[in-house]
Amino acid sequence: MTASTCNPNSQKKQDAMATSGTGMMSGTSNARILGSAIAGVSELMLFHPVDTIAKRLMSTESRLIVVNSASTTALNLNHAIFKESFDKKPLTKVGSLFPGIGFGAVYKILQRVYKFGGQPLLKDKMTVLYGVEFEDRFGHKNGRTLLAATSGSLIGIGEVFLLPLDALKVKAQTAPEQLKGRGVLDIFRKEGFGLYRGAGWTAARNAPGSFALFGGNAAAKARMGVGEDGQQATWAQDAMASSAGAIASITVAQPLDVVKTRIQNRPFNSPESGVSIITNLVKNEGIGGFFKGLTPKLMVVGPKLVFSFTIAQHTIAYFTKRFNHY
Repeated sequence: MTASTCNPNSQKKQDAMATSGTGMMSGTSNARILGSAIAGVSELMLFHPVDTIAKRLMSTESRLIVVNSASTTALNLNHAIFKESFDKKPLTKVGSLFPGIGFGAVYKILQRVYKFGGQPLLKDKMTVLYGVEFEDRFGHKNGRTLLAATSGSLIGIGEVFLLPLDALKVKAQTAPEQLKGRGVLDIFRKEGFGLYRGAGWTAARNAPGSFALFGGNAAAKARMGVGEDGQQATWAQDAMASSAGAIASITVAQPLDVVKTRIQNRPFNSPESGVSIITNLVKNEGIGGFFKGLTPKLMVVGPKLVFSFTIAQHTIAYFTKRFNHY
């Protein structure tokens, strides 16, 4: 008599997990691609200026906040956010927040399709291979949450392959003079693997950040009972779960995000190592420098991530139901 025969509940779990990664994969895969792409486009249209502000604040290596002088603080922020347009008219200032929109469009759509569409696929595969072990060791809800978090972390590490587009977007947002007069093909040809500068730090940032994003999202849904007995999340539940994941992700990843951004905005011919950046940051700005830009990120970038993650999850569920129905 086999172990599976002795334990029918275990056999049922295995059968259920085995089918989770198969049937109707074509419709499910198409739904994930389409839903994630819609999330990427929607996010880009609404939040590119916000992303530019956050990147510029993180790239500023001088102290911005002067405790005893609100006017000096305002002047510092004006220079850091609007760069050469700091003394221009309001409309010109707003326009200055849209550099790198071309790189941003390609990067953001590819990133969201890969991340929000790829994580469920990897989670399905991991559930088939390791689902029983995770549930036996951590329990049903915790096991599902850890599977979501672990698959998210692995997807986050793999996101490094998009780093060249991210690097060019960051340079366009924070140091556009480095790209002035240069075509995209010329940049890729001359810089080559230099565009992957900071890949290790990016992976180190993405691993815990994506773990927290997908793990926090899954934990929140588990607390709300979403997914049990086939219950689908409402818009409100998707938004609340996305908020939990986004806050955890941004906070956990912030220190290494500062290092990554500063590596990427260095001139092509004057790179600086992550260790050097950390040393100088601690020396000149203190430990608080690692969390520079965290508050605006939570206030404005946080909603961006919540928005796109919510759109992705809900549209993926919607299109999965529609595609598999037909």
